[in-house]
Parts: sequence; C-alpha cells; structure tokens
Amino acid sequence: MTTILIALSIVILLLVTLVGMSIRVLREYERAVVFRLGRLITSKGPGLVILIPAVDRMERVSLRTVTLKIPVQEVITRDNVPAKVTAVTYFRVVDADRAIVEVEDFLAATSQIAQTTLRSILGKADLDALLSERERLNEDLQKVIDQQTEPWGVKVTTVEIKDVEIPANMQRAIARQAEAERERRAKIINAQAEFQASATLADAADVISRNPTTLQLRYLQTLHAIGAENNSTVVFPLPLDLVRPFLDSKNEGTREESGSARPVASEPLPNGLEIRPPFSPPIAR
Repeated sequence: MTTILIALSIVILLLVTLVGMSIRVLREYERAVVFRLGRLITSKGPGLVILIPAVDRMERVSLRTVTLKIPVQEVITRDNVPAKVTAVTYFRVVDADRAIVEVEDFLAATSQIAQTTLRSILGKADLDALLSERERLNEDLQKVIDQQTEPWGVKVTTVEIKDVEIPANMQRAIARQAEAERERRAKIINAQAEFQASATLADAADVISRNPTTLQLRYLQTLHAIGAENNSTVVFPLPLDLVRPFLDSKNEGTREESGSARPVASEPLPNGLEIRPPFSPPIAR
C-alpha cells in the first residue's frame, strides 16, 4: 500500500510539472516566439499560451519602446575639432519573429549600430552644425539607424543628441566669437539709429524753415524742459535785432581805430553778452 501511494505521488508530481512547463501567461505588451523541434511556428500572445513539454521552446519578446543610452563617443568633426558626444535612442520591436530569428541579440546589435552611425554622421559635420543644427543631425541619425535595423523587425523612432563636450580652449574661442558678433550688431544698430535720427532732424529743419515762428516755439519748449528738471541754468533766447545797434556802434569805432574790421563774434558786448555763430541767438550769462 505504501508503494502504491509513493507511485501515485510521483505521477501527480510529474503531471503538475508537465502542466507548469506547458502553460505560459503573457502580458499585453509581450509576445511569444515558439519553436517546435527547432522550427519556427508563429508568435503567440498575449494571454494564455500552451506549449508541448520537451517539444516546444518559447522566446519572450517585449513590444514596449526601449530607451537605449549611447555611451560617450569621441568624434572628430569635419573641421578637425575633437568632441565627446552622448546620445539616446528610442526603438521598439514591431516583428517579434524577425527580432529573434534574424539577429542574435537585437538590443546589443541596435546599440552597436547606433554607436558606429553616431561617429560616422557627426564626423561629416562641422562644429557649428553640431552645435546649432541638432534637429537635422537627429533626423539623419534616425533614418540611417532605422534602415539598418529594419530587417531585424526593430523600428527606431527617435535619436537625440544629449550632450556635446568640446575642449576648453575651443569654448573660449566660441565665447570670443559670440562677443564680437554682439558688438558688431550693437554698432550696426547704433549706426542705423544715427542715420534715422539725422534723417528725421533734416525733415524737422525743413518744416521749421518754412515758418520762423516754429523756432521760437521750440525755444519755449526747451525752456520748459530745463525748468522741469530744477536746473540752475536758465537760457533766454534773444533776437539779434535788439543788439544790432550795439554791434553797429562797436564796428564803427573799430574801423576808426584800426581801419579794419574784426569778426563780430570775437568782440565782447555790453552787459556780458556774447554772440554765437550765425543763425544762433545770443545767450545771457
């Protein structure tokens, strides 16, 4: 009786083991690639998958997007500048059968393809393009890597260049270049402002010359602006007609003494008045 119980226990244990070996449960994002006696049958899943013990062999494949970090790659750009570049690749398996049959390890193979393609593409680009045209380089990397991984059933969706490290002396040179470029733009803007201001002043002079009264109004506006700032200096516009008799009398006296007239602007006037160049009113001190 004991022998029969032991035999039944062994049989039940074998049955449970066989059932455990023949049943697999796959998640929604997983697929099972089944080989029967070494031959590919088909991919199964998700859900419950039943296998024949000792006959079927299953490979589990995930269909989720994989984030693959590309290690630091030392590249030399087309203009002979050394740089260290890191990038990241996003890919997913679209055909589980080919991902298992066509390549031994699709994850390692995709990583190696991404590294070699990164060095190849960036070696053909200048440093300026590497720093300012990353979107175009990312697109080129994605297309080249995807073309090579497509036979494996792997779809590369995105490739992004994360960081570009260049030598310190090159960083200083780029900083000097950027500073010089900013100074050039500032000088151009100042020159354009001066040109526009001179053109506007010329137009204003044309308008004022048509009516002399506008000049007197401008003097009054200047006085108002000076008074609003609480300055101690006061400017009074004085017409030349008021001082012309003094000028004529002084000129006559000068002719009698020396027989030749000196410039009017160099002679002192009564009461501390001074004559400015033509078309400018005298200023009281």
